[in-house]
Amino acid sequence: MRKFTKAVAPALIAAMGLAAVAPGIAEAAPRHQAARHYDIRSDINGLRANIDRAAARRTISQREATGLRRDVVNIQRTYGQYARGGLSAQETRVLGARVNAVYAKLRMERHDYDRRRG
Repeated sequence: MRKFTKAVAPALIAAMGLAAVAPGIAEAAPRHQAARHYDIRSDINGLRANIDRAAARRTISQREATGLRRDVVNIQRTYGQYARGGLSAQETRVLGARVNAVYAKLRMERHDYDRRRG
Protein backbone atom coordinates (compact mmCIF):
# COMPACT_ATOMS: atom_id res chain seq x y z
CA MET A 1 0.00 0.00 0.00
CA ARG A 2 2.85 2.34 0.77
CA LYS A 3 4.34 1.88 -2.73
CA PHE A 4 0.93 2.57 -4.23
CA THR A 5 0.65 5.91 -2.36
CA LYS A 6 4.16 6.91 -3.37
CA ALA A 7 3.40 6.28 -7.03
CA VAL A 8 -0.18 7.54 -7.19
CA ALA A 9 0.02 10.62 -4.96
CA PRO A 10 2.39 12.60 -7.23
CA ALA A 11 0.30 11.68 -10.26
CA LEU A 12 -2.88 12.88 -8.55
CA ILE A 13 -1.24 16.12 -7.49
CA ALA A 14 -0.01 16.72 -11.05
CA ALA A 15 -3.45 15.96 -12.47
CA MET A 16 -5.11 18.34 -10.01
CA GLY A 17 -2.60 21.05 -10.86
CA LEU A 18 -3.23 20.60 -14.58
CA ALA A 19 -6.98 20.71 -14.02
CA ALA A 20 -6.58 24.01 -12.16
CA VAL A 21 -4.46 25.56 -14.93
CA ALA A 22 -6.46 24.25 -17.91
CA PRO A 23 -9.37 26.73 -17.62
CA GLY A 24 -6.88 29.60 -17.63
CA ILE A 25 -5.25 28.27 -20.78
CA ALA A 26 -8.64 27.80 -22.45
CA GLU A 27 -9.71 31.36 -21.59
CA ALA A 28 -6.55 32.98 -22.94
CA ALA A 29 -7.38 32.37 -26.60
CA PRO A 30 -10.92 33.84 -26.60
CA ARG A 31 -9.72 36.99 -24.82
CA HIS A 32 -7.05 37.46 -27.45
CA GLN A 33 -9.64 36.92 -30.18
CA ALA A 34 -11.96 39.41 -28.52
CA ALA A 35 -9.16 41.97 -28.37
CA ARG A 36 -8.48 41.49 -32.09
CA HIS A 37 -12.15 41.94 -32.92
CA TYR A 38 -12.42 45.04 -30.74
CA ASP A 39 -9.27 46.63 -32.19
CA ILE A 40 -10.32 46.12 -35.80
CA ARG A 41 -13.90 47.26 -35.17
CA SER A 42 -12.69 50.38 -33.39
CA ASP A 43 -10.23 51.13 -36.22
CA ILE A 44 -13.01 50.82 -38.80
CA ASN A 45 -15.40 52.98 -36.77
CA GLY A 46 -12.67 55.57 -36.16
CA LEU A 47 -11.92 55.68 -39.87
CA ARG A 48 -15.56 56.25 -40.70
CA ALA A 49 -15.76 59.02 -38.07
CA ASN A 50 -12.64 60.70 -39.51
CA ILE A 51 -14.14 60.64 -43.00
CA ASP A 52 -17.42 62.11 -41.72
CA ARG A 53 -15.51 64.80 -39.79
CA ALA A 54 -13.41 65.73 -42.83
CA ALA A 55 -16.54 65.96 -44.98
CA ALA A 56 -18.33 68.09 -42.37
CA ARG A 57 -15.36 70.46 -42.14
CA ARG A 58 -15.20 70.55 -45.94
CA THR A 59 -11.56 69.49 -46.06
CA ILE A 60 -12.68 66.84 -48.55
CA SER A 61 -15.57 66.99 -50.99
CA GLN A 62 -18.71 64.90 -50.72
CA ARG A 63 -17.60 62.91 -53.78
CA GLU A 64 -14.27 62.12 -52.10
CA ALA A 65 -16.08 61.22 -48.87
CA THR A 66 -18.44 58.91 -50.75
CA GLY A 67 -15.55 57.03 -52.33
CA LEU A 68 -13.77 56.66 -48.99
CA ARG A 69 -16.97 55.50 -47.30
CA ARG A 70 -17.35 52.88 -50.03
CA ASP A 71 -13.86 51.63 -49.17
CA VAL A 72 -14.85 51.45 -45.50
CA VAL A 73 -18.00 49.47 -46.37
CA ASN A 74 -15.86 46.99 -48.31
CA ILE A 75 -13.59 46.61 -45.28
CA GLN A 76 -16.62 46.08 -43.04
CA ARG A 77 -17.94 43.43 -45.42
CA THR A 78 -14.59 41.64 -45.39
CA TYR A 79 -14.46 41.90 -41.60
CA GLY A 80 -17.90 40.29 -41.41
CA GLN A 81 -16.76 37.39 -43.58
CA TYR A 82 -13.58 36.87 -41.59
CA ALA A 83 -15.25 37.26 -38.20
CA ARG A 84 -17.63 34.34 -38.72
CA GLY A 85 -14.92 31.82 -37.95
CA GLY A 86 -12.88 34.08 -35.69
CA LEU A 87 -10.06 36.33 -36.83
CA SER A 88 -6.71 34.72 -37.43
CA ALA A 89 -3.50 36.72 -37.15
CA GLN A 90 -3.22 36.90 -40.94
CA GLU A 91 -6.80 38.14 -41.34
CA THR A 92 -6.11 40.77 -38.70
CA ARG A 93 -3.03 41.92 -40.64
CA VAL A 94 -5.00 42.08 -43.90
CA LEU A 95 -7.78 44.13 -42.34
CA GLY A 96 -5.27 46.40 -40.60
CA ALA A 97 -3.44 47.00 -43.87
CA ARG A 98 -6.67 47.86 -45.65
CA VAL A 99 -7.68 50.27 -42.87
CA ASN A 100 -4.24 51.92 -43.02
CA ALA A 101 -4.53 52.24 -46.82
CA VAL A 102 -7.85 54.08 -46.49
CA TYR A 103 -6.34 56.34 -43.78
CA ALA A 104 -3.55 57.15 -46.25
CA LYS A 105 -6.11 57.92 -48.97
CA LEU A 106 -7.96 60.20 -46.56
CA ARG A 107 -4.75 62.09 -45.76
CA MET A 108 -4.03 62.42 -49.47
CA GLU A 109 -7.53 63.68 -50.22
CA ARG A 110 -7.30 66.26 -47.45
CA HIS A 111 -4.14 67.76 -48.89
CA ASP A 112 -4.71 67.65 -52.64
CA TYR A 113 -7.33 70.45 -52.71
CA ASP A 114 -8.71 69.35 -56.09
CA ARG A 115 -12.11 68.21 -54.76
CA ARG A 116 -12.15 65.05 -56.84
CA ARG A 117 -11.39 61.44 -56.10
CA GLY A 118 -7.88 60.07 -56.64
